[in-house]
Amino acid sequence: MSRILIVEDEVAIAELEKDYLELSGFEVEVENDGMTGLARALAEEFDLFILDLMLPGIDGFEICKQIRERKNTPILMVSAKKDDIDKIRGLGLGADDYVTKPFSPSELVARVKAHMARYNRLIGSSVVENDIIEIRGIKIDKTARRVWINDEEKQFTTKEFDLLTFLAENPNHVYTKEELFREIWDMESIGDIATVTVHIKKIREKIEMDTSKPQYIETIWGVGYRFKL
Repeated sequence: MSRILIVEDEVAIAELEKDYLELSGFEVEVENDGMTGLARALAEEFDLFILDLMLPGIDGFEICKQIRERKNTPILMVSAKKDDIDKIRGLGLGADDYVTKPFSPSELVARVKAHMARYNRLIGSSVVENDIIEIRGIKIDKTARRVWINDEEKQFTTKEFDLLTFLAENPNHVYTKEELFREIWDMESIGDIATVTVHIKKIREKIEMDTSKPQYIETIWGVGYRFKL
């Protein structure tokens, strides 16, 4: 549930805003003092801030400025002052929106939702998702280089991980030991193909329920190995 912090010294207005936002599914905290509001804004994790301009202790402009120096969280400023200069100043300090009192609570909720949706899209677009391979209970996180077998994490050496990943990315393709050695070790085998056999054995011990009857990495006698879908 998204958390919102309202910093508003007029208790009746703060409670009205809180009620409407909670009805829309938000978790809402209220502070009526500027200093306390700033302290919580900096110390805790919120998804959006609603700041009144005129506050005891410290005004909304300064709170906005200090929040923006540390966080990219959306900020809505609220004020009874209609002067454009205040709006320009607030937006210049990093506020995402400026709402003039009186306003309808439904308008406030709509603006909150719009800014949260925009922020979440921006955050989502900047996060690179891990490259994951999932096949019949095996989960390979290529980005983190981690492997889970039926939700239990298993430890793999560098070459074991590379070999398993290569085979899983190319299922049902039969590779000779020479091809696998060249692909994973990046060199010609020159009599070292036993290394592949040893690594396949170690991988099977970690991923197979019964190594004598492998369900994932199958031996194609006289040829090599393949990963079965």
